[in-house]
Amino acid sequence: MTQRENNPNMTAPSTRPSGKRHFSLIRDFSLADFITLANAASGAAAVFAVMRYLVSGDKTYLWVAFGLLPFALAFDYFDGWVARWRRKSSPYGAHLDSLSDIISFGVAPAAIAFAVGMRGGWDTIVLLYFVTCGVSRLARFNATSSELADDTGKVRYFEGAPIPSSLLFVAILAVLAMKGFMLESLPFGVFAIGPFDFHPLVLLFAISGSAMVSKTLRVPKL
Repeated sequence: MTQRENNPNMTAPSTRPSGKRHFSLIRDFSLADFITLANAASGAAAVFAVMRYLVSGDKTYLWVAFGLLPFALAFDYFDGWVARWRRKSSPYGAHLDSLSDIISFGVAPAAIAFAVGMRGGWDTIVLLYFVTCGVSRLARFNATSSELADDTGKVRYFEGAPIPSSLLFVAILAVLAMKGFMLESLPFGVFAIGPFDFHPLVLLFAISGSAMVSKTLRVPKL
């Protein structure tokens, strides 16, 4: 709090609530939270790279998008490792993790699928289904993680496939793109169904989304 120079005995009234500081939100973040934000930044950068590819047609940007998602996965792993190592976390950690994951492992993979050729109307509906399944899966985990935890507070398994599993399908798309199987050359071709086109390959994302919201599928947490 500053003092008025014209009256050293008088303290200026505060213009901020007591105990509040500039950038107080950032000050409350732990090291693990900043690593989680790096996950979100990697996913968002992948989406921007996809948009740049769609505008310019330069495949370099598409490969940048593919390359950023493994970094997002690494950050997603290390934020938890750092939190356990430092035995310190913030109240925002779990929420930041879920919000970051939906960008990096939900929106970004869907954007990449669109970019490599799944651009039909039915494709878009399937990709939207995939993203909403990811959102639902993360919301369920946040709501039920305390019920799934053991006596030590550790969650032993996931209900449904964890959302980073979507990178398996991104890896498949990367291999196909490397071999030139994209756009009109996507495997299994394209079908006109009613007013929209449909690429059967997009069913990979329907499978991924359905696995994420499954109640019977249990995946051990490493």
